[in-house]
Amino acid sequence: MLHGIDVSSHQSASYDTDGLAFVIVKATEGRSYVNPRMEAQVGRAREAGLVVGFYHFLWPGDITGQAEYFTQKALAEPGDLLACDWETTGRGTRASNAEKDRFIREVKSLRPRNRTLLYCNRTFWLRHDRTSYAGDGLWIAHYGVAKGKPGIKAEWLVHQYTDDPVDKNVARFPSADALREWAESAG
Repeated sequence: MLHGIDVSSHQSASYDTDGLAFVIVKATEGRSYVNPRMEAQVGRAREAGLVVGFYHFLWPGDITGQAEYFTQKALAEPGDLLACDWETTGRGTRASNAEKDRFIREVKSLRPRNRTLLYCNRTFWLRHDRTSYAGDGLWIAHYGVAKGKPGIKAEWLVHQYTDDPVDKNVARFPSADALREWAESAG
């Protein structure tokens, strides 16, 4: 399994890249937020030769606008990963299954040369998801379990297993080259 992290504006751009194969950076949220550290965080990952990904924190409503905002603001290049972060918002709401599915499909349409992932926690996957649509792969969060053992029956590609001291993940690929090849084979 490959190791990676995900970062947002809560982390610095000088994170440790030793032992990592990938980094997924928060790019946007809704239709008005852009991570002010995104450029520096992505630069760090690219300098280290890591597979780069971006995620968008999805809010309910105006799904087309959010997909366009994300694909315009994220600094993604062909072969980078793009993810939909589907969870409860700061207002206690969440995008519906139909909105989540539509967002992923619209991002895939706008950026056909990028793989798309669905990020959600185990509770969302088991209790809220009704379509099992995750684009090109499921990125599942479940803490307090062994890395690579997220406790679901569905196929998953990335498991976020802790947030201490940063969000740590493992990916189901035999090598960094295999991950890169898969990411670059979109479209």
